[in-house]
Amino acid sequence: MKIDGISALVTGGGSGLGLATVRQLLDTGAAGVVLLDLPTSPGAQVAAELGKNARFVAGDITDEDSVAAALDAAEETGPVRAVVHCAGRGGDRQRILNRDGTPGALDTFEQVLRINLVGTYNVLRLAAQRMSGNEIVDGDRGAIVLTASVAAFDGQIGQTSYTASKAGVHGITLVAARDLASWAIRVNTIAPGTFDTPMLARLRDDIREGLAASVPHPKRLGHADDYAHMAVSLLENAYVNGHTVRLDGAIRMAPR
Repeated sequence: MKIDGISALVTGGGSGLGLATVRQLLDTGAAGVVLLDLPTSPGAQVAAELGKNARFVAGDITDEDSVAAALDAAEETGPVRAVVHCAGRGGDRQRILNRDGTPGALDTFEQVLRINLVGTYNVLRLAAQRMSGNEIVDGDRGAIVLTASVAAFDGQIGQTSYTASKAGVHGITLVAARDLASWAIRVNTIAPGTFDTPMLARLRDDIREGLAASVPHPKRLGHADDYAHMAVSLLENAYVNGHTVRLDGAIRMAPR
């Protein structure tokens, strides 16, 4: 898929991985990129700074109307051919059993799954529906990139909800690619490792330094631009489909 001249949607586009992806798409020639993010995000400000080819739509990925409104906005520039889904939340850091032997709360587990897994499926299904009516260009009607995490494979203690949600995204990927193949829509997923995002910025410096040192090579935290480069590569490469790419510097997370 050629990015030049297309219309795209990036969820979670107001900051972090999503914002870097928006910038990369615009730099690669996208005619219009819609940023879907929460009303409390800096999405409106950054879209204004990015210029006339960027537009912010406030909404919630678990809400059908919000996602539909973002896709409507993207279609004002032209058929939506690329969707990169970055929006999500961290886990609840809750043990299955607390120190006193009581079970972890069920409501936070459900909340994490609703945002990270149900929200992903909501974006996937609605984006695919819009793409299904596109003309086939260079073999594709569209391409979708989802976001999992290395926690899908190496979940740490306290990450039960987060790991379950991201493992679900990984599990969806091949099924979705097979399911949507008859519509000429490709689906891939990125599983980031330890990235220098606003979420990680809340940690103490010594913890961040320790995480960076644990990466085999390169010994640093991932940059948002690393993610953006991979996302655009997956959109562009017509033969990558149904694949989850670990983007992690070869890290394998310890139990804690």
